[in-house]
Amino acid sequence: MEIKKKIKQFLDEIEKNNKKGKAINAILEINKNAEKESGKGKLSGKVIAVKSNINVRGMKTSCASRTLENYKAGYDATVIKKIKEEGGIIIGMTNMDEFASGSSGETSYFGPTKNPAAIALIPGGSSSGSAAAVAAGFCDVSLGSDTGGSIRNPASHCDIIGVKPSYGLVSRYGLIDLSMSLDQIGPFAKTVHDAALLLEVIAGHDEKDSTTFNVKIPEYSKQIEKIPKSIKIGISKDFEELCQDKRINKLIEEAIERLCKEYGWQKKSVSLKYVDLAVQTYYPLCYVEFFSATRKFDGRRFGKKIEEVCGPEVLRRILGGSEISRAEFHGLYYRRALKVKELIKRDFEKAFKECDIIICPTVPKLPHKIGSKISAEEMYSYDAFTIPANLSGICALSIPCGKIDDVPVGMQIMASAFQETKMLQVARAFEKLTEK
Repeated sequence: MEIKKKIKQFLDEIEKNNKKGKAINAILEINKNAEKESGKGKLSGKVIAVKSNINVRGMKTSCASRTLENYKAGYDATVIKKIKEEGGIIIGMTNMDEFASGSSGETSYFGPTKNPAAIALIPGGSSSGSAAAVAAGFCDVSLGSDTGGSIRNPASHCDIIGVKPSYGLVSRYGLIDLSMSLDQIGPFAKTVHDAALLLEVIAGHDEKDSTTFNVKIPEYSKQIEKIPKSIKIGISKDFEELCQDKRINKLIEEAIERLCKEYGWQKKSVSLKYVDLAVQTYYPLCYVEFFSATRKFDGRRFGKKIEEVCGPEVLRRILGGSEISRAEFHGLYYRRALKVKELIKRDFEKAFKECDIIICPTVPKLPHKIGSKISAEEMYSYDAFTIPANLSGICALSIPCGKIDDVPVGMQIMASAFQETKMLQVARAFEKLTEK
């Protein structure tokens, strides 16, 4: 009965503030059977919202696009199957940048998502609705997907926690991805515990996804309470120099000092000399893989032909991917990008031999006002600090670190591949400091 009451409270909040009231516009579709659902397991009583590019049987997996606006999923993605098996309740599908193409939450066919933490400013993208749904109190936790920062970026702007798992930790079966070599599904939550709990449920090898690794999944939600006695925090001037708002750097530096003082941890300077090439490396890869993935949206099998009905950002990526894919350009852009991707990966591997984690800002600047006209280059720069983790295949998260001009700022914690336990323990250690 308590679970039904809780679901009703969330539904009432959605009714009040999703389309009306503050008009957050985070939820695109409500699960009409949510109040009837309840189960036993690790997620019993947890109410979850799902990004609209993850298949939930019987619900619209629209990718917030006109192309797929009426497409209903015929099956559950692996992560959804796991959630249901552990008693999680799906409350609805969330808004997002169209086909996950964007960094602001403004490119959705169904209109922009608003930021509950700073209503006039962008919530970040592309998992804008999933972040805003948690921040607005529409659900306990949510799922997003992260190609180059699409979980961490909105987590930072919306003042919550967002986790990008290591590449291959979580199955992508049932995800309509932006870039198959970079995407990972991950959780949003208000607490490290809830993020860790959802991650341990969705993680693990999947025969339906050949990119997943067969690694043992710890009980992250229990492991996080074990604060490491010795941690070397890697800090890099290469990130500092790229930060467009120096006040953000100062906030992160103060957070690192607090961690070192409280727990006796150490700082270590590390070199990441290729991170300034991350954005230029990411987009050729992303464009080509997105172009290839969208060839199935030809209007015959799924919805409408994508080129005829998509927004300008999606079209930009399709046309860009088409050009780069041409034989005469292949060696000039895509293959060169793969080479630099490898250099960035080696950079991080070398750095993690000298430190346990790396901390930097999640986003190099404060979010702009919804509707502001900014260039594509300015928009892409939002992901300058988050893209390297995707290119390297490592794990990373964003955790609230404070505010500047009443606008939330996130701190990014990165660890080497499959070191989620260590990353989450450090995040929990910092969360404890903020609770004091």
